[in-house]
Amino acid sequence: MERLNEEDIQRKLTDNPNWKLTDKKWIERKYRFQEYLNGIEFVQRVARLSESMNHHPFISIDYKLISIKITSWRAKGLTDLDFTLAQKYDELYLQMKR
Repeated sequence: MERLNEEDIQRKLTDNPNWKLTDKKWIERKYRFQEYLNGIEFVQRVARLSESMNHHPFISIDYKLISIKITSWRAKGLTDLDFTLAQKYDELYLQMKR
């Protein structure tokens, strides 16, 4: 997996406006839920998806607020896979909000 350059990262961030670049090697997003257990269910879905793709994020649970950070350790930065997962996490979130 090849690391993205700064220009590619900025372009992908415009396609994923809810995600923010942190420390030049992570993308991060916070998801808010009405109920605590809905957030926990979201984390479980994210975990299953991540396991199936063998690419695992950092997840933080703060009551009804779930934070996710992604990077690619082997590439020492962001790759296409990170942004693919970000989109998939967003899709999971939208499914749960319906």
